[in-house]
Amino acid sequence: VAIQCLETAFGVSMEDQGLAVSQTLPEIFEAVAGKELEHTRTNSEPVTPSEDDVAEAERLKTEGNEQMKAENFEAAVSFYGKAIELNPANAVYFCNRAAAYSKLGNYAGAVRDCERAIGIDPNYSKAYGRMGLALSSLNKHTEAVVYYKKALELDPDNDTYKSNLKIAEQKMKETPSP
Repeated sequence: VAIQCLETAFGVSMEDQGLAVSQTLPEIFEAVAGKELEHTRTNSEPVTPSEDDVAEAERLKTEGNEQMKAENFEAAVSFYGKAIELNPANAVYFCNRAAAYSKLGNYAGAVRDCERAIGIDPNYSKAYGRMGLALSSLNKHTEAVVYYKKALELDPDNDTYKSNLKIAEQKMKETPSP
């Protein structure tokens, strides 16, 4: 039934040889997972960026901020990504890219970047607030509530966190538990 639904939805059939891939899904996964593990191992040693890299990363972040104001979110993601490459120890760059990802509807990317930002700076309230927003957008209201509460713990006077927490709590009540 699933195959028939996909064939109908996308106008394809099992006989379309042009759609065939040379690897099975587990092989593709292994290839990518292996590369990520390798990349993680090579980047596990903390590298202190040079003063020039720090300055250039700040310039790129500022350019990303300008792109956000202009609502050019893809360009903002690119600028923040370049800033991260130069200075991966700055939580703000990850948090800003998370905001750009959210604007593009890439909430999973936003969650990953918020996790990185929180890992770098566990006291960065904005990362918790943006995580709550991304989780809410993914209809994970229970998890969002936890992050909004942490954001408010760090920044108790933030009205946005307060209102987002109320909304998430309300949605949590409305959504039937699985």
